[in-house]
Amino acid sequence: MPNFNESITFRSGITLKNRLMLSPMTTQLSFFNGVVTQDEIEYYAKRSKGLGAVITGAANVQDIGKGWPGELSIAHDEMIPRLSELAQAIQGQGAKAIIQIFHGGRMTNRATLSGEQPVSASAVPAERPDAETPRALSEEEVTETIRAFGEATRRAIEAGFDGIELHGANTYLIQQFFSPHSNRREDQWGGTLEKRYHFIEELLKTVFQSVKTYAKKPFIVGYRFSPEEFETPGIRFEDTLWLLEQLRETTLDYLHVSLNTYDRVARSDTYDQKSILEYVHEAIQGKIPLVGVGNVRNRHDVQQVLAHAELVAIGQQMLVDPEWAIKLLENQDDKFVTKPFAEAYKELYLPNPLYNFLDRRYQSTINI
Repeated sequence: MPNFNESITFRSGITLKNRLMLSPMTTQLSFFNGVVTQDEIEYYAKRSKGLGAVITGAANVQDIGKGWPGELSIAHDEMIPRLSELAQAIQGQGAKAIIQIFHGGRMTNRATLSGEQPVSASAVPAERPDAETPRALSEEEVTETIRAFGEATRRAIEAGFDGIELHGANTYLIQQFFSPHSNRREDQWGGTLEKRYHFIEELLKTVFQSVKTYAKKPFIVGYRFSPEEFETPGIRFEDTLWLLEQLRETTLDYLHVSLNTYDRVARSDTYDQKSILEYVHEAIQGKIPLVGVGNVRNRHDVQQVLAHAELVAIGQQMLVDPEWAIKLLENQDDKFVTKPFAEAYKELYLPNPLYNFLDRRYQSTINI
């Protein structure tokens, strides 16, 4: 088991000074058009101290891929100057800067898209309240979307980021192509497991070609995935293990599993004897570093994650406890914020968009 304070060198050649990463989280701090704000820069700079790397919240690669108001965008070249300031703010604290890039697909609405209909692999709405029916992307549009991820990678390189993370989790477009619930296509992009993987396969080719063409120094490419879906039909844990068999043979620098708690157990009766994290780590066979995540709040949690992963991402704890990593490194565990997240955020100064977002999130679930 690695120590959290050990360095790690990725396949690309980039070395992180330790195994601690900031997990990507929604902040809603960008301007209406996705341009980085000063509040956003200060938010990330404050939470970069002591970490090996920071992964930003999701940045859309196309305007039609915008998932919510206040979301980062990397869809246009005019975004590059402010994105560069964000990267420098993170790096100025000694952490590597990784920007997560994504497309919201059907997980958005016309109001967010200025009246445009959301798009997805197929015209199937998500199973959530008030979900809108998306328009199925044409084959030409699928290719354009893949190219948009390549262009976003170029912009991340030009902005000075150390890497990107492809957001293939949390039911957004990349996952929508892999899921049998959202992908009912009968062309080269859907049908069998292999055809539903085709989008991911082509996406990786395009992204790595951008890195090869534009990067003048080592550049990280990571991939985040969700292990299972609740919908029927939907991604089952067995499907994810198949996906990992494909991804472990690529040149990705790391894989990042999306979990709300690091000890979560799969819904599958076949894989319920150990945690998802442990099964995933075994499936990767040590070929690519794994980032574990999910309700990490203290030293014990970090050690538990690193028993079955090479890196650990910290989300909500870093949100309410910005210098948590420094406290951990300096053995100041008694200074950790330990209050429930639903209480702790109220004691911080947070810009209104983020505070209001957290208020809606926590107060709607506090009694559940």
